[in-house]
Amino acid sequence: MLSPDQTMRCAVLGDPVAHSLSPALHRAGYTALGLDWVYDAVRVHEDGLAAFLGGLGADWRGLSLTMPLKRRALELVTDVTDRARLAGGVNTLVLEHGSVVLADNTDLPGAVAAIRERYDGPVTAGTVLGGGATAASTGLALVELGARRVRLLARSPERAAAAAAAIAAHPAAPTVEVDELADGRVEGEVVVSTVPAAAQDTALVERCANVPVVFEVVYDPWPTPLAASVGDDRVLVGGLDLLVHQAVLQFELFTGVAGPLAAMRAAGERALAAAGG
Repeated sequence: MLSPDQTMRCAVLGDPVAHSLSPALHRAGYTALGLDWVYDAVRVHEDGLAAFLGGLGADWRGLSLTMPLKRRALELVTDVTDRARLAGGVNTLVLEHGSVVLADNTDLPGAVAAIRERYDGPVTAGTVLGGGATAASTGLALVELGARRVRLLARSPERAAAAAAAIAAHPAAPTVEVDELADGRVEGEVVVSTVPAAAQDTALVERCANVPVVFEVVYDPWPTPLAASVGDDRVLVGGLDLLVHQAVLQFELFTGVAGPLAAMRAAGERALAAAGG
């Protein structure tokens, strides 16, 4: 664990990145724990990631990666965790003396923690709306929670092949099916939506009506049509829940200290309110 009075630098990298809530979350964690650390947002294109990593000084400790850098980082770094390879992307880089010593993915365990914070029931099957990188990580999270069957409903099923393959590669060997978002069947105890609010028409919302747990990964705009349909008799897990839980895990990897969940969530809520989200 690093000394609390040792000033270190961290940042979130991406393109675009100005909208990221990560600085608000991590800085709130530093304040809550009395760490004199710096956390910024830095715009880095995927073609410039290698050069950026090669120019870091000894005061750099951690990097959070957002799109389009998660898969690019997997190609550039070694010491990659099994879960990052399984998810097909890296969202966390831990550094020592300016060099990467660990490449990890906290989206997957963050999704597990976000669901378990609000729902402690069984997960035997689940449906994921969408077929991109987030669909892969959240689908894997459902398998981690016990799902033996995962359905991906995608606007372009052929583009969901990589996500389906990633989920199917889990050691638990789940059954993975891919269907059309427009009319595919929704099943299981959890439905995860990774599609934009504009793609959530009335018919889609109605097909999700009998699923006990709705996990909406979008947090801005909020609520989405799917999130707004969830009443008191169902469980709603939000995108901010996912963002905060994965950030808490990153915080501990960077600092060696458990991230303060409540303080970081409150900072995220304030930042969204200030932005009109």
